[in-house]
Amino acid sequence: MTSELPTVRWGIVATGLISSWFAADIIRDRANKQANHIIQAVGSSSLDKGKTFVEKHIPGTSPTVYGSYEEVYADPNVDVVYIGTPHAFHKKNCLDAIAHGKNVLCEKAFTLNAVEAREVFAAAKEKGFCYGSHVDPNIASLPADSRLRNPSLGASTLLDIGIYSLTWGLVTLDNGVGETAEKPKVSAQQHLLDGVDAATSILLLYPGRKQGILTCSSFIRGGQEFCRIEGSKGMIIVQGGAASCPESFTVNINGQEPRKYNFDKPGFGFYFEADAVAADVAAKREENSTMPWAETIRVLELLDEARRQGGGIFPQEENIEGKGPGI
Repeated sequence: MTSELPTVRWGIVATGLISSWFAADIIRDRANKQANHIIQAVGSSSLDKGKTFVEKHIPGTSPTVYGSYEEVYADPNVDVVYIGTPHAFHKKNCLDAIAHGKNVLCEKAFTLNAVEAREVFAAAKEKGFCYGSHVDPNIASLPADSRLRNPSLGASTLLDIGIYSLTWGLVTLDNGVGETAEKPKVSAQQHLLDGVDAATSILLLYPGRKQGILTCSSFIRGGQEFCRIEGSKGMIIVQGGAASCPESFTVNINGQEPRKYNFDKPGFGFYFEADAVAADVAAKREENSTMPWAETIRVLELLDEARRQGGGIFPQEENIEGKGPGI
């Protein structure tokens, strides 16, 4: 019964595109509902932007709208803060929310690098509770202050969309997560445009015969078939409008007719992570078993290594000894 499901009151920080998808998804009516989600508060850089966000993306709701993020953190009626700001601000936003005693769900990429992620998790551990994380236009056509072009804002095609390629590679090649996962060797190249990685190619080399070839690019838009898993007995092709939003997969076993499997998934799928947060908060778990803190750090370490080899370093990292990401 719906009344027996856990209930979470959300505070949404930032009113950009990713926050609009998340907010609309968690209040969506769906058959597989695992929690009751209430948008309690919305924080934006101005009251007008916040009110427009509510009217446009989540009409029919009545959250408290604030003209700052700080007011969301301080709202006693907010259980969990969802952070949808640009990458460069994730660490500060997480730390600010944690300092106010809030649980946190931060959008990918969790932070700019593994060093920042460890700082956030250390603060969460000290506080006693917190929750861990989750097609670009041509960069050259964007204004210099765009979050997708300005390195100071964490502009990175790898962190923005390449993380999906890495996720599919890890999901299909790894047998564990976090501390139980394998540690592949990374070989990477990047195409830099004004210091921003506009395209990245990564080769993951595992012991034995397994390898992953991962790519991302802001220069072209990929097709419906975005993931190919090849093995000695055949292959599986995953299809969908985006790598973050799969809609079907086709199994091709050698010598047999291909079989396609479709699955119903309303919206963008953000409610899955929201449901997981609700269940963990209700059970007083500090982190999720499917995506533990150690896995978030591992993924960021792999991204750090790809950027170290490719040269995509953020200004915030230039003063770090060795001038390499994640050091």
